[in-house]
Amino acid sequence: MTVKSTELVRTVFAKGEYPPPLRREIAFAGRSNVGKSSLLNSLFGRKLAKTSSTPGKTRSINFYGVNREIYFVDLPGYGYAKASMSEREKWKKLIIDYFESREELSLVVVLVDIRHPLQPADIQMLEWVTYYTIPFILVLTKADKLSRNQQIIAEKSIKDELASLGVYPPVFVVSAVKKQGIEELLIALL
Repeated sequence: MTVKSTELVRTVFAKGEYPPPLRREIAFAGRSNVGKSSLLNSLFGRKLAKTSSTPGKTRSINFYGVNREIYFVDLPGYGYAKASMSEREKWKKLIIDYFESREELSLVVVLVDIRHPLQPADIQMLEWVTYYTIPFILVLTKADKLSRNQQIIAEKSIKDELASLGVYPPVFVVSAVKKQGIEELLIALL
């Protein structure tokens, strides 16, 4: 299956404002400035998700309809230090409510910047998806910032960190800028 059509269906700021379900949902989660919007735009094949050089721009849950069958769901970026504590707590509650209430959620794509080890906020997200028994994959973003050899070393290091946590998800190395790994990721998602 390929991406034939995409549209922003709904932007959600509070619990219970979710759109009617489609066949399934795939959520995208990651720290602020990890490149979620850029990755989504690469998967869509067009600029639909808003990108910004300012971390923490996604402050809502955005539902994108893909081929009128699947939602790609952009969750608020976590780990953004400049957001107020109350704002971060609101995002946390919204994400947890989403995980608890959407039966169609079939996969969480956890994005991690390939240049950095797992951060505490990344580990918390992995704990959440494990707790809620939601299947997940790990996507290492911004691969274009490293040489191919550096990518291999960084990927192995992150896989070792995951193994130390007792989790062994499929791992994809991608670059939204150079389209590296985008086709393989799309095949896995659709």
